[in-house]
Amino acid sequence: MKSCRNTKKIVPVVFILLLVFLTAGCQGLVQGTNSAQPPKQEDPKTRETTAVYYDFDDVLVPKQLSVVKDRTVVVSTPGFTSGIVTLKGMVERTSLFNFFNANMLKDNWSVVSQIKSPGTTIMVFQKATRCAVITIRDEQFNTYVEIGVAPTMSDGTQQNSGFMESTIVE
Repeated sequence: MKSCRNTKKIVPVVFILLLVFLTAGCQGLVQGTNSAQPPKQEDPKTRETTAVYYDFDDVLVPKQLSVVKDRTVVVSTPGFTSGIVTLKGMVERTSLFNFFNANMLKDNWSVVSQIKSPGTTIMVFQKATRCAVITIRDEQFNTYVEIGVAPTMSDGTQQNSGFMESTIVE
Protein backbone atom coordinates (compact mmCIF):
# COMPACT_ATOMS: atom_id res chain seq x y z
CA MET A 1 0.00 0.00 0.00
CA LYS A 2 2.79 2.40 0.78
CA SER A 3 4.17 2.11 -2.73
CA CYS A 4 0.87 3.31 -4.21
CA ARG A 5 0.85 6.36 -1.96
CA ASN A 6 4.41 7.31 -3.00
CA THR A 7 3.52 6.89 -6.66
CA LYS A 8 0.45 9.08 -6.28
CA LYS A 9 2.63 11.85 -4.78
CA ILE A 10 5.41 11.59 -7.36
CA VAL A 11 3.24 11.58 -10.50
CA PRO A 12 1.95 15.17 -10.07
CA VAL A 13 5.48 16.44 -9.31
CA VAL A 14 6.92 14.75 -12.42
CA PHE A 15 4.00 16.05 -14.49
CA ILE A 16 4.63 19.64 -13.30
CA LEU A 17 8.37 19.37 -14.05
CA LEU A 18 7.67 18.08 -17.58
CA LEU A 19 5.20 20.89 -18.13
CA VAL A 20 7.80 23.49 -17.03
CA PHE A 21 10.47 22.06 -19.38
CA LEU A 22 8.08 21.90 -22.33
CA THR A 23 6.89 25.46 -21.72
CA ALA A 24 10.47 26.75 -21.58
CA GLY A 25 11.33 24.99 -24.86
CA CYS A 26 8.27 26.35 -26.66
CA GLN A 27 8.95 29.87 -25.43
CA GLY A 28 12.23 29.94 -27.42
CA LEU A 29 10.35 28.96 -30.59
CA VAL A 30 7.71 31.63 -30.08
CA GLN A 31 10.37 34.34 -29.63
CA GLY A 32 12.18 33.19 -32.78
CA THR A 33 15.33 32.07 -30.99
CA ASN A 34 15.44 28.52 -32.31
CA SER A 35 18.69 26.91 -31.23
CA ALA A 36 19.01 25.31 -34.68
CA GLN A 37 19.64 28.72 -36.22
CA PRO A 38 23.29 29.78 -36.54
CA PRO A 39 24.38 32.76 -34.41
CA LYS A 40 24.29 36.17 -36.05
CA GLN A 41 27.53 37.19 -37.75
CA GLU A 42 29.01 40.52 -36.71
CA ASP A 43 29.31 43.11 -39.42
CA PRO A 44 33.06 43.75 -39.89
CA LYS A 45 32.32 47.45 -40.53
CA THR A 46 30.78 47.90 -37.08
CA ARG A 47 33.39 45.82 -35.21
CA GLU A 48 35.81 47.93 -33.17
CA THR A 49 39.42 47.89 -34.34
CA THR A 50 41.77 46.56 -31.69
CA ALA A 51 45.05 47.09 -33.55
CA VAL A 52 46.49 49.59 -36.04
CA TYR A 53 49.44 50.08 -38.37
CA TYR A 54 51.41 53.23 -37.63
CA ASP A 55 54.49 54.20 -39.66
CA PHE A 56 55.40 50.66 -40.76
CA ASP A 57 52.69 49.12 -42.93
CA ASP A 58 53.53 45.55 -41.89
CA VAL A 59 53.98 45.92 -38.11
CA LEU A 60 50.62 45.76 -36.36
CA VAL A 61 50.36 47.53 -32.97
CA PRO A 62 47.67 47.10 -30.27
CA LYS A 63 45.39 50.13 -30.06
CA GLN A 64 45.96 50.35 -26.27
CA LEU A 65 49.48 51.67 -26.99
CA SER A 66 49.98 55.33 -27.89
CA VAL A 67 52.93 56.84 -29.75
CA VAL A 68 55.52 58.74 -27.71
CA LYS A 69 56.34 61.47 -30.25
CA ASP A 70 59.50 62.82 -28.62
CA ARG A 71 61.03 59.31 -28.65
CA THR A 72 60.02 58.41 -32.23
CA VAL A 73 62.14 58.91 -35.35
CA VAL A 74 60.98 57.62 -38.73
CA VAL A 75 62.62 58.25 -42.11
CA SER A 76 60.68 57.58 -45.29
CA THR A 77 62.18 57.33 -48.74
CA PRO A 78 60.43 56.20 -51.91
CA GLY A 79 59.71 52.52 -51.37
CA PHE A 80 61.19 52.24 -47.87
CA THR A 81 60.46 53.41 -44.33
CA SER A 82 62.81 52.86 -41.40
CA GLY A 83 63.32 54.21 -37.91
CA ILE A 84 62.17 53.71 -34.34
CA VAL A 85 58.59 54.12 -33.11
CA THR A 86 58.21 54.30 -29.33
CA LEU A 87 54.85 53.51 -27.76
CA LYS A 88 53.51 53.27 -24.23
CA GLY A 89 50.43 51.93 -22.51
CA MET A 90 49.11 49.93 -19.61
CA VAL A 91 49.40 46.50 -21.25
CA GLU A 92 51.01 43.38 -19.80
CA ARG A 93 54.38 42.44 -21.29
CA THR A 94 53.37 38.80 -21.82
CA SER A 95 50.25 39.88 -23.69
CA LEU A 96 52.33 42.15 -25.94
CA PHE A 97 54.84 39.36 -26.57
CA ASN A 98 52.05 37.02 -27.68
CA PHE A 99 50.44 39.76 -29.79
CA PHE A 100 53.62 40.67 -31.69
CA ASN A 101 54.69 37.06 -32.07
CA ALA A 102 51.38 36.11 -33.73
CA ASN A 103 50.91 39.22 -35.87
CA MET A 104 54.48 39.56 -37.13
CA LEU A 105 54.22 36.00 -38.46
CA LYS A 106 50.88 36.89 -40.11
CA ASP A 107 52.63 39.84 -41.81
CA ASN A 108 55.28 37.45 -43.22
CA TRP A 109 58.11 38.27 -40.82
CA SER A 110 60.42 35.42 -39.76
CA VAL A 111 61.53 35.06 -36.15
CA VAL A 112 65.30 35.48 -35.77
CA SER A 113 65.64 35.65 -31.99
CA GLN A 114 63.68 36.26 -28.80
CA ILE A 115 65.13 37.16 -25.41
CA LYS A 116 63.08 37.38 -22.21
CA SER A 117 64.38 38.80 -18.95
CA PRO A 118 62.49 39.90 -15.82
CA GLY A 119 61.97 43.51 -17.01
CA THR A 120 62.63 43.45 -20.76
CA THR A 121 61.71 41.34 -23.77
CA ILE A 122 63.52 41.67 -27.10
CA MET A 123 62.10 40.19 -30.29
CA VAL A 124 64.00 40.18 -33.59
CA PHE A 125 62.25 39.54 -36.92
CA GLN A 126 63.47 39.53 -40.51
CA LYS A 127 62.23 39.88 -44.07
CA ALA A 128 64.22 39.73 -47.30
CA THR A 129 65.42 43.34 -47.27
CA ARG A 130 64.95 44.50 -43.70
CA CYS A 131 64.76 43.52 -40.06
CA ALA A 132 62.63 44.59 -37.10
CA VAL A 133 63.55 44.70 -33.44
CA ILE A 134 60.75 45.01 -30.89
CA THR A 135 61.76 45.83 -27.32
CA ILE A 136 59.11 45.58 -24.60
CA ARG A 137 60.08 47.15 -21.28
CA ASP A 138 58.13 47.34 -18.02
CA GLU A 139 58.42 50.64 -16.19
CA GLN A 140 56.69 52.01 -13.10
CA PHE A 141 53.26 52.87 -14.51
CA ASN A 142 53.44 51.91 -18.20
CA THR A 143 54.88 49.34 -20.52
CA TYR A 144 57.07 50.85 -23.25
CA VAL A 145 57.46 49.30 -26.68
CA GLU A 146 60.15 50.33 -29.16
CA ILE A 147 59.78 49.08 -32.71
CA GLY A 148 62.87 49.56 -34.84
CA VAL A 149 62.82 48.72 -38.54
CA ALA A 150 65.97 49.00 -40.67
CA PRO A 151 67.38 47.65 -43.91
CA THR A 152 69.33 44.41 -43.62
CA MET A 153 73.08 44.30 -43.98
CA SER A 154 74.47 41.97 -46.61
CA ASP A 155 78.20 41.35 -47.16
CA GLY A 156 79.07 44.43 -45.11
CA THR A 157 76.99 46.82 -47.23
CA GLN A 158 73.61 48.32 -46.51
CA GLN A 159 70.76 47.66 -48.93
CA ASN A 160 68.05 50.09 -50.06
CA SER A 161 69.15 52.93 -47.83
CA GLY A 162 71.16 55.35 -49.89
CA PHE A 163 73.68 55.77 -47.05
CA MET A 164 77.39 55.37 -47.69
CA GLU A 165 79.40 53.11 -45.44
CA SER A 166 82.85 54.21 -44.39
CA THR A 167 85.64 51.70 -43.96
CA ILE A 168 88.58 52.19 -41.62
CA VAL A 169 91.87 50.99 -43.07
CA GLU A 170 94.77 50.28 -40.69
